[in-house]
Amino acid sequence: MDETGHEPEREPERETERAGRADHVERVVVLALDGVYPFELGMPSRILGAADGRYEVVTCTLDGGPVRTAADFSVTVDHGPKALGTADTVVVAAVTPAALPVGRPDEVAAALAHIRPGTRIVSICTGAFVLAAAGLLDGRPATTHWCVADEFRRLFPRVHLDPDVLFVDDGDLLTSAGAASGIDVCLHIVRRDHGSELANKVARRCVVPPLREGGQAQFIEQPVPEPSVASTAATRDWALTRLGDPLTLTDLAAHAGMSLRTFARRFNDEVGLSPGRWLIQQRLSRARHLLEASDLPVDRIAGEVGFATGASLRQHLQATIGVSPQTYRRTFQTTR
Repeated sequence: MDETGHEPEREPERETERAGRADHVERVVVLALDGVYPFELGMPSRILGAADGRYEVVTCTLDGGPVRTAADFSVTVDHGPKALGTADTVVVAAVTPAALPVGRPDEVAAALAHIRPGTRIVSICTGAFVLAAAGLLDGRPATTHWCVADEFRRLFPRVHLDPDVLFVDDGDLLTSAGAASGIDVCLHIVRRDHGSELANKVARRCVVPPLREGGQAQFIEQPVPEPSVASTAATRDWALTRLGDPLTLTDLAAHAGMSLRTFARRFNDEVGLSPGRWLIQQRLSRARHLLEASDLPVDRIAGEVGFATGASLRQHLQATIGVSPQTYRRTFQTTR
């Protein structure tokens, strides 16, 4: 498991099929239900549609007719539920909590019955309720928007819900958290299918981060601290100017004037990451900038951003975005 979700249990045959067919165009069918959020409904088309023609994205409804959105308009689509039977990947878009539980469960079940065995199924935000109601998530890890997590647990106790992550990849079933985490899971799909180079290209075209670290905890509503309650913000700013130094938790806590335990707890509450994980994230961000904007050797960059060795930088970069420093530099370095 990593900070974005769960380690996927792959379906070898399905993954091999995708990996072995570089010219294959993945057919993605998005299911729109009444109360769908327009933002989430458009994510698969916008993100996957930017992947150099590797995906064909179509939208369907339960009856092929228009659906009401969570905004002040309806949408009309060209496909009915039979389109789900043509999909390599099915995406269930988020609906407003006011539409939960889904008002037409029999029709939803009939529509989902069109999905072929082995099809990858993805939910965005509250779309996880639809999959859970169909029994597809029983006994499996999943996530959904943090603000409806308690209701989800009450309705679907057999699902292993993790409301702290941005998405969960469980092989043929992927679930994502609230709103913009649908972007994260779509980029993850591109990365999983075609590698980091294409995923990063898509992210740049859509002007979004290629990989967000941390989980939903950083976005959960927190009580506004009293003016007398210290924040870690000043220490974070201080640390960003000293990334090349061997900063420790003791150094950070001392700068903030807190005990180690209090600092670590407050830092995690405010940022959604441990201090150590946050430092690695910031060092990697700085290293990626230097790889793009300079010709410094990898070992020199590692020292500049606070990694003990070039090998350490290589290990962290590979684990985070799946490429080596040299591959990243060749892909993204600006010609000066």
